[in-house]
Amino acid sequence: MTTPIPYGAPMRQHFCLDPNWKNLNHGSFGTYPLTIQSTLRAHQTTAESHPDLFIRRLCPSQTQHSLNLLSTLLNAPSTSLAFVKNATTGVNTVLHNIPFTSDDVIIYFDTIYGAIEYGLLALQERTGVQLRKVEYTLPISHEEIVRRFRDVVDRVRNEGNGMRVKAAVFDMVVSVPAVRFPFEALVRECKELGVLSVVDGAHGVGMLEVDLGSLGVDFFTSNLHKWLYIPRGCAVLYVAPQHQHLMRTTSPTSWGYISPSAAEEARVNGTTADAFRYLFQQTATNDDTPYLCVPEALKFRDEVCGGEMAIYGYLERLANEAADLVAGMLGTEVLRDEEGLLTRCAMTNVRLLVRVGGDGDGDGDGEEGGCTVVKKKEVGEVTLWFQNTLLDEYNTFVPVFEYNGWLWTRLSAQVYLDKIIFSGWGVC
Repeated sequence: MTTPIPYGAPMRQHFCLDPNWKNLNHGSFGTYPLTIQSTLRAHQTTAESHPDLFIRRLCPSQTQHSLNLLSTLLNAPSTSLAFVKNATTGVNTVLHNIPFTSDDVIIYFDTIYGAIEYGLLALQERTGVQLRKVEYTLPISHEEIVRRFRDVVDRVRNEGNGMRVKAAVFDMVVSVPAVRFPFEALVRECKELGVLSVVDGAHGVGMLEVDLGSLGVDFFTSNLHKWLYIPRGCAVLYVAPQHQHLMRTTSPTSWGYISPSAAEEARVNGTTADAFRYLFQQTATNDDTPYLCVPEALKFRDEVCGGEMAIYGYLERLANEAADLVAGMLGTEVLRDEEGLLTRCAMTNVRLLVRVGGDGDGDGDGEEGGCTVVKKKEVGEVTLWFQNTLLDEYNTFVPVFEYNGWLWTRLSAQVYLDKIIFSGWGVC
């Protein structure tokens, strides 16, 4: 077996990164090793040299091989897994297929990813489904988030107008601010309350251990191109076997479409797994070669990186150590709760020395207590300045965003990074 490569600088040479680029924003788009780039190009060469052979025969069989490997990684039957292009597509596919009416309620959370919230609003326009948001301000304990969720469910049920909570949509790891969400506890609550759980694990597979067999979630989707070293775009969608009869169309609707009568026949005959597999087999004409890179990515993570648990442990430690390092240099703070559960992931948030004031005359302009104060209407311009300066002068990028009256930055850990990189960036 290959001896694992040390993390940090020695690992960097194995990734498709410019030597002068400090990739502190792995969480947004991911990147992957050179060996996986070679694998991707080999599949693309085959696709172009034998288009019909590849698209009609080779790609479906190799896609199934990738799903079989993911089945082991995620502890879920391969017949419950399918590939989609990204997690947003996965969530929207699920929500588009669940039959909602104006008497149904979907609950979501204050820190939902913006594109998913827009998808919910569009679904409301089309179906009349009602939306309820769980409100809070970070930092907050996992226990309190779960309690507030249950409170919203109780309020809907006590309204006495026949409304029922049908589904809840929530993250595994929130994007901005980046925090680990209590997805395990929320899945258990959903099951107890009779609510369908839809987990947006966009930041999930490859960052944290995912055991779908133990989790008991109804629907789960996760990007693989962010943290599992798969080329963009590639995500996995899980649908629990008892709900597969609900999945009748992909996004966009394509050749696998299942009519209502066919769905019922498959449910009665116990062939929903076959219908589900065929449904996602050909969704329009796409470049599906990223799906075929799963075997090489898992091999790299095992043989070169030392295995999944070693990766998860290093990412969490580095993310927290880097956040403490940068916050110490700035004299600010890390966004974390007392129990330390919010930061049990590969991304952390550090408060910048920029406070957001009002838009009135003389309010929110200048310096105050050692920090810069900007008007709320100027936040967009200021964050753009931060980002452009980092790109143009420091060969790096980190998200800069407003939250709870301050500007914050999000740091992403990865096996090709170490504390030296973060130290150098922190004093720029």
